[in-house]
Amino acid sequence: MHLSIRVDRSAADVYAFASVPSHVPAWAAGLGRAMEHTDGRWIADSPMGRVEVAFVPVNEYGVLDHDVTLPSGEVVHNPVRVIPDGPDASEVIFTLRRRDGMTEEQFRADAAAVGRDLATLKGVMEGG
Repeated sequence: MHLSIRVDRSAADVYAFASVPSHVPAWAAGLGRAMEHTDGRWIADSPMGRVEVAFVPVNEYGVLDHDVTLPSGEVVHNPVRVIPDGPDASEVIFTLRRRDGMTEEQFRADAAAVGRDLATLKGVMEGG
């Protein structure tokens, strides 16, 4: 499932903010309310427990992919893109995949959480 939101800020501005791991708690509550950098790794206190988050290197393509290692050891790959929508706007696209064993209800709840996170990012970036 692809979830997206239009943001009235340039793709460069959105990417510059969202690509900083320490900014994640400001907009992605689904990932965690706190993010700490320990021994070269990013650890989040998430609704699922403590998780490790590995981000792709900063890049010029708007790629914000990140792998989340759950407390169970399962690794969830999360593709995220920030793409331009004209010079002063962008679209943020999160690809959500249904994990093995996840019920339809759990998947919908996960999608709703991602949607809230994207709306929060929009609000932060637009000053709302």
